[in-house]
Amino acid sequence: MKIKSPTAGIFLGVSLAAISAFGADTNGPAIIPLPQKMELHAGAFKLTPDTRIYVDSASREAEFFLTDRLRKSTGYPLKTDTKFLSSTAIKNGILLTTKDANTNLGAEGYELGIAPDSVMICAPTQAGLFYGVQTLLQLLPPEIFSANLITNVDWQMPCVQIEDWPRFKWRGLMLDVSRHFYNKSQVETILDAMALHKLNMFHWHLTDDQGWRIEIKKYPKLTQIGAWRAGVGFGLDPKSTTAYDPDGRYGGYYTQKDIREVVAYAAARHITIVPEIEMPGHSSAALVAYPQFSCTGGPFTIPLKGGVFNGIYNPANDETFKFLDDVLTEVFQLFPGKYIHIGGDEVPKDTWKNSPDCQALMKREGLKNEEELQSWFIRRIEKFVSAHGRTMIGWSEILQGGLASNAVVMDWIGGATEAASSGHDVVMSPTGYCYLDLYQSKDRSTEPHAIGGFISLGKIYSFAPTPENLPKQYESHILGAQANLWTECIPNLNCAEYMIFPRLTALAEVDWSPKSTRNFDDFSRRLQIEFQRFDRLGVNYRRITTNAPAANPAK
Repeated sequence: MKIKSPTAGIFLGVSLAAISAFGADTNGPAIIPLPQKMELHAGAFKLTPDTRIYVDSASREAEFFLTDRLRKSTGYPLKTDTKFLSSTAIKNGILLTTKDANTNLGAEGYELGIAPDSVMICAPTQAGLFYGVQTLLQLLPPEIFSANLITNVDWQMPCVQIEDWPRFKWRGLMLDVSRHFYNKSQVETILDAMALHKLNMFHWHLTDDQGWRIEIKKYPKLTQIGAWRAGVGFGLDPKSTTAYDPDGRYGGYYTQKDIREVVAYAAARHITIVPEIEMPGHSSAALVAYPQFSCTGGPFTIPLKGGVFNGIYNPANDETFKFLDDVLTEVFQLFPGKYIHIGGDEVPKDTWKNSPDCQALMKREGLKNEEELQSWFIRRIEKFVSAHGRTMIGWSEILQGGLASNAVVMDWIGGATEAASSGHDVVMSPTGYCYLDLYQSKDRSTEPHAIGGFISLGKIYSFAPTPENLPKQYESHILGAQANLWTECIPNLNCAEYMIFPRLTALAEVDWSPKSTRNFDDFSRRLQIEFQRFDRLGVNYRRITTNAPAANPAK
């Protein structure tokens, strides 16, 4: 279904490639991520108090999202009509529909047509319709994102014809809430910013050495004890965060009610939440609460600084797996998504080497070394996850000793080509391109304290998720790319947003838009308008001007 602009014949349509070729001097629409296909036409559609929203019954959720956003800033009533579904019948209206949609656009694709007297968004699915709404909002002045009434703004959008769909299925962000706790409202703020950029996977790192953040009813001490530590740690100013309980302990956790509400909030924005429950290592917070599942029986303390710790589960104890199975069963009930992340990284295997029980287990199972013991552990968990209709994901280290049959690899230190070539799906998340906890400038005196290293905006924008040495027949196993925010040095939301944006914006375009149209100068130009949207949304970010050097943006 298309809306044809009546003036299209007197104005030259501009292709997406041509827009990108203009570089930073173009005044084209500041859409991020850039659409797959876009033609500009003469004229504009003007939003007025008499504008109506036309919607089919299946698409009311997208209509609710759109009208809520438009009413806040414009103050217009924007009445809704479900009776007229023909694009030729509406006048001064916006039509949202899945009727007669082009199924070739895929599960997340959409078509957006803007003419001087009407707007149409048509998509095969509700996800595509939602993404079309995000593009429509970006075609309006940035003030549309204000939470308060804005006057004296000409609410118009240029006439365009867009056909759009994502390059990759997995477009993600990981937030570590173990090192520092971010409450439900703060997580939802990040989900809103993700939705604006058509990101669809939120990897929630819920457990680690420094804190256990998810309520498990069968094991209440996980949050009664494991969610709290003696101080903020990591050498940070205690006043840099407010996550303290009345007794002065630092931390926090999400109740199961909190979890369900965040999952629903994300789902309304077509974001899938992938929970991570770390195992077999990075488990100090769990073992402080239940030391009987360790190799030594404790006692343990929650560490207050970074590094790899001795918090590792005992695979020779069957009760360990009973505990983990019980935990995962409650996790399955809270998260309806396909994927469950089990970590699997940085396992301190000396603990197993020094454990008589673990050595006896290795001998019984014919395991040659501790890498194979880790694989044995991961395979056992993978069978449990698969038996419940889910797919297990782990970091690169789950390749050690042999990869579980149905596992997905999240590549942070290598292994993508090996995994994909053997038929396993892979999410690309290498440290050199996707770690947002690294500095954003080589001049550290101008930046907040970070964990080290350096990744520029341009470096992320230059990222190619598909490995060069991967045979073409296996490229479909590269699901996409994900940015990671580890929070050792990031104790509050304001700092987290500064580290995330605008670098996540760059990765969003890498994940969605055609590689052939990538142009850092034009992206930088569009980013200046994006900053105005952030200002209206109240999102903190690192300010970058168009005068910043653009040569060698990957460095």
